[in-house]
Amino acid sequence: MHELSVCQALLEQVATVAKSHRAQSVSRIVLRIGPLSGVEPQLLQAAFPLARGGTFAATAELVIEDLPIRVKCEQCGAETDATANRLLCGRCGDWHTRLLSGDELLLASVELLEAEEACATPVAAT
Repeated sequence: MHELSVCQALLEQVATVAKSHRAQSVSRIVLRIGPLSGVEPQLLQAAFPLARGGTFAATAELVIEDLPIRVKCEQCGAETDATANRLLCGRCGDWHTRLLSGDELLLASVELLEAEEACATPVAAT
């Protein structure tokens, strides 16, 4: 289960963001994950509570947004949705396509609690 290692690397990035904003802690982390990223969202959710203990994000919520697989057809030029096992053009059906999206693992946002707000409501980092 490499998702635990992914969580640990994610939390290192989140700690860098929190420190640069002088935050007390992190309340929410939003990830965007494509089906071709090599990461299983359910396993990432399961590993997150194990990895976050003792970090800036010890009580943070992890939100995962799914991204679609998009391809561009080299034959007709169309940009269409595709599925993991069928990276075909949705318009003409040709298999000569280029992947536009679907392999991402992106840190979309981090909501921080500032020192004086540690007992208050979370604020979004800008």
